[in-house]
Amino acid sequence: MSTIAFLGLGNMGGPMAANLVKAGHAVVGFDLVEAAKQASAASGVAVKANAREAVAGADAIVTMLPAGRHVLASWADFLPGAAPRTLVIDCSTIDVDSAKRAHEAGAAAGALTLDAPVSGGVGGATAGTLTFMCGGSDEAFARAKPILEAMGKRIVHCGGPGAGQAAKICNNMILGATMIVTCEAFALAEKLGLSAQALFDVASTSSGQSWSLTSYCPVPGPVPASPANRDYKPGFAAALMLKDLRLAQEAAAGVGAATPLGAEAAQLYALFVAAGHGGDDFSGVINFLRGAGRTI
Repeated sequence: MSTIAFLGLGNMGGPMAANLVKAGHAVVGFDLVEAAKQASAASGVAVKANAREAVAGADAIVTMLPAGRHVLASWADFLPGAAPRTLVIDCSTIDVDSAKRAHEAGAAAGALTLDAPVSGGVGGATAGTLTFMCGGSDEAFARAKPILEAMGKRIVHCGGPGAGQAAKICNNMILGATMIVTCEAFALAEKLGLSAQALFDVASTSSGQSWSLTSYCPVPGPVPASPANRDYKPGFAAALMLKDLRLAQEAAAGVGAATPLGAEAAQLYALFVAAGHGGDDFSGVINFLRGAGRTI
């Protein structure tokens, strides 16, 4: 098994690193947050004092960080100390331009690099059922796949550098928009006197079917595992959905793509988060549409 350095041991990175340990890898980690370091140490990660200590001697390096600037700064810090041909995988969700710049920095340092953002949330990270959307060379993907398989169920090679990030933001733009219209439909059904279960039974087996409906239904009852049954505790926080929708809008502006529904979704989630709901699950936007705490 490999020695893997894991940088970023937060809500997603911590359980991902723990699954690498369970798979038999020697995992060395670092995070800026003391609580995250302690939790990962308890799961078997050898926590180091800084990133350079963590990557020393590692066969592969995984980063899971908040934004592109953090990824670029982290890579600039540790790449000079990494051995030639070290595999570096970034699982963060960042802008496509930063992802491509990270690949360029890796190539200049002689590393093999992959952008591999994830879908599946904290639950998927804990269960080891994440989907990885990967961008990079065939060689980097082939080397990374056995590592990623310890943390996920579906590993997709989407194309060259930055393609993983492109797939992630396109996917989440679909998710954000479909969740909003699903919430609108349930809110309308309530006004019309139609039960949530009746709407679910019809839409889940007909042309209104979507993942937002059948896996993450935004009202309590029809899908017991959805956050609606836990007072909209995430799950996938609204603030993170807003981040991804904004990344999609930045990318669309950069290439001149028309994304009117994506833009509207970003605007609505911005209002939802500004009203104090950034920590709620993104499906909780149904309460905003009903008028609870609404500012529009």
